[in-house]
Amino acid sequence: MSINLDQALQTYIAEARELLEEMESALLTLENDPDNSELIGAIFRAAHTIKGSAGLFGLQPIVSFTHIVEDLLDQVRNQQLAITTTLIKDLLESRDHIERLVYLVAEQGASLGGDEQAMDSQLRLNLARHQTTRPTGLTDCTPSADAEPLSKEEGHVSTTSLWHISLRFGPDVLRNGMDPTSFLRYLGTMGTLCAIETLHDALPDWEHFDPENCYLGYELDVDTQADKGALSDVFEFVRDDCRITILPPHSKIAEYIALINDLPEDNDMLGQLLVKTGALTASELALGLQTQHDSPQTDSSKLGEILIAQGAVNEVVVEAALKKQHQNKENKTKEGRYVRVHADKLDDLINLVGELVVASSGASLLAQRSRDSQLQEANSTIAMLVEEIRDGALRLRMVPIGDTFNRFQRVVRDVSQELNKNIALVITGGDTELDKSVVEKIGDPLMHLVRNSMDHGIESAGQRLAAGKPARGTLTLNAYHDSGSIVIEIKDDGAGLNKARILQKAQERGLIAANAALTDQEIYQLIFEPGFSTAETITNLSGRGVGMDVVKRNITALRGSVELDSKPGQGTRVQIRLPLTLAIIDGFLVRVSTTHYVIPLDMVIECVELTQSALADTQGRNYLNLRGEVLPFVRLQQYFDIEGTRGRRENIVVVSHGGKKSGLVVDELLGEFQTVIKPLGKLFQRLQGISGSTILGGGEVALILDIPSLIQHAIDQELSQLSQYALPRQQTQPRVN
Repeated sequence: MSINLDQALQTYIAEARELLEEMESALLTLENDPDNSELIGAIFRAAHTIKGSAGLFGLQPIVSFTHIVEDLLDQVRNQQLAITTTLIKDLLESRDHIERLVYLVAEQGASLGGDEQAMDSQLRLNLARHQTTRPTGLTDCTPSADAEPLSKEEGHVSTTSLWHISLRFGPDVLRNGMDPTSFLRYLGTMGTLCAIETLHDALPDWEHFDPENCYLGYELDVDTQADKGALSDVFEFVRDDCRITILPPHSKIAEYIALINDLPEDNDMLGQLLVKTGALTASELALGLQTQHDSPQTDSSKLGEILIAQGAVNEVVVEAALKKQHQNKENKTKEGRYVRVHADKLDDLINLVGELVVASSGASLLAQRSRDSQLQEANSTIAMLVEEIRDGALRLRMVPIGDTFNRFQRVVRDVSQELNKNIALVITGGDTELDKSVVEKIGDPLMHLVRNSMDHGIESAGQRLAAGKPARGTLTLNAYHDSGSIVIEIKDDGAGLNKARILQKAQERGLIAANAALTDQEIYQLIFEPGFSTAETITNLSGRGVGMDVVKRNITALRGSVELDSKPGQGTRVQIRLPLTLAIIDGFLVRVSTTHYVIPLDMVIECVELTQSALADTQGRNYLNLRGEVLPFVRLQQYFDIEGTRGRRENIVVVSHGGKKSGLVVDELLGEFQTVIKPLGKLFQRLQGISGSTILGGGEVALILDIPSLIQHAIDQELSQLSQYALPRQQTQPRVN
C-alpha cells in the first residue's frame, strides 16, 4: 500500500491544531481546578501525540521542545509538581510556541529564525525552573535475573519488567519515504531501549536484491511507562505495510485483568473489551478479525484463540475478558461517527443545492402553466425532496458558536492580567448553531467588543469595592435564536457608558451640533463613528479610535445589526443580530407594481388587508391601529420610487425584528419561496432597504428586503410625523405668565 506523505503531513497539521486548542482550553480550566486529574491527563496526551506524530515526519524542533513540555506534564501527572499560576503561564506560552513551530516547520517547511530560536531557548529555561527531576533518557538496563518468561514470539522472550516489540518492516517502507531507524529513535524518547536485535534473515541472494526494498526486522525490549496504545501509535504510518507484535510486561497482566473487571456493564464484544483496557490495539484486533473472516469454518476461528496464536495478547487476559463478556446483558449504544470533510467541498455542495433550488422553481412554474395535474403532482414531490436536501445541506454547515466563545477564555485571562483586573468570563448558549461562514467572520468583531468591555467597561478591583461591587468583574458571552436570526450578547457588569463624555467628544469632533437633542440609543451609536474614542490615554488596547467602526462595518456586511444598552454603574450590553445562514433561506414573495421582492419568512408575522376604513383612521399618516396596537408601515412603492398606480387591493405584511414591528404595504401576496441569496455587486452594496437578490423560476431577478432597516425607517417616519403633529398644537396653546 502506498502512503501519500504530503496528505499524511496535512492530516498531522490539522490534528495538531485541534490538539493545541484542546490543550489551551484544558490549561485554562486547570488553573481554577488544579486537582483535576482528567484535565492533566488530557493535556499530557495532547503533548505526547503532537510529539509522537512529529517524530514520524522528522520534525525535530517540534519533537525536541514538546518532549520537555511532556516531561514536565508527566511530573504533574505523577504528583511530583504542583499546579501554580506561573506554571500555567509558562505552559500556555509553550503551547503558543508549539503552534508557531507547527506552522513554521511542518506547514511552511522552514527552519527557525533568530526570534524563534531566542523564544525557544527562553521557554526551555522557564520550563527548566519547574523541573523536579532530570528528564528521562537512554540508560543501560538489564532484566532481572530471576525474571520468568511470559510468552514467546518466534523464540524471543518478553521478560517480567519490559515491553517486547517484534517488528517486521514491509518491502515498500523505504519507497514510501520512511526511515526504519527513526522509529527506534522515537521509541528511545518514550523510555529506555534495553535490547535491540536486528534481523536480516529476509535478505535475498544478491542477484534478487532490490536496493529500494526494505528487508529489516527488529526484536526490541523497551522499559517505558507508556501504554500499549501509545507504543502502537509510534508505527501509525507504517502499520499497513508491517507486521507488529507488542507484548506487555508480566506486571501489566494483573492491571489488564483489573481494568476488565472494573468496566461498566456494557455489551461489548471480546475485541472491544481488550482494546478498551489497552491489552490490544485496534490494528491487532482488525488483523485478528480478518484472519477469523478468512477462515470461518476451522476449529481455530474463535477470535480469542486467533489473538493468542498471533501473540497479540496473553491467554490469561483473554480468559478474563471472556468472563466479563458473559456477565454483560444489555446492548451497547453505538456511538456517533464523524467524517472529516474539507470546507471547500461543503461550499461547492451548497452552491449546487442553490442551483437545484432555482431549477426546481423553474420546473414548478412550467408545471403550473401546463395545467397537467400529474405533472404538477410529480413536481410537488420533487420540490419537497429538494427542500429536504436544502435543509440537510445547510445543517452540514451549521456549527456551535461555543467553539468561538471558548477562544476568549485565553483572551480574558491575558488581558485581565495586563490590565491588573480580576475578570471572570461566563459563557452561555454555546450550543447555539449558525452557519460556518458567519462564525468565521464574527471572530474579529467579537474580539474588539470583548477587549473594549474589559478596558473601558469593567473597573479595577479597588473601584469596584468602593462602589459596593464584588472585586471580581464578570464578562458574559451569550447566544440564542430569535425570529430566524442569532443574537449574540456581550455583557459586562462595569461602570456603564458615560453619556455626557460621549456627547462632549462628539461635539468636539463636530459629529453633532452643540444643541442637538439625541435619544440614549443615538448617543450610544456615536461610538461606532470612525476615529471616535473617549479614552483619556492611549494604551495597547484602546485610545486610538479604531475598532468599533470596524465592528459595525463587518457586522453590517454580514446583513446584521448591532445595538448598545447601558445603565450607569450597572454595566453595558452589546447585542449583535446576525442571519443564521448567508446561502439559502425560506422567503415570502410579494409584488409591488411590476417588481418582485422577497421577505425573509422567519420575520413575517401575519398578512392583513389594508382596507379603506383602516386608511381613513390614519388621517394620512403612515401608521394604523392593528387590534389596539400602533403599527407603523412603509409603502414600498413610495420608498423605492416605483412607477405605476396602486393596486386595487393593497395588503400589509407585518414583520418583526429585534422586538420591533412594522408593516410593508404591497400589491400582491405570492406565497412562500425558496430563496437562494445572491450578493449584490459593488455598485449596489449601499442601497438602503435591500440586502441581496435572488433568481425566480422564470429567470427574473427579485430583490431581498433588508427588514431591520425598513423597520427602523418606519419608526423614524412615525416619530417625525408625530413631532410635526405635536408642534402646531404646542404653538397654539396660550402662554401662561
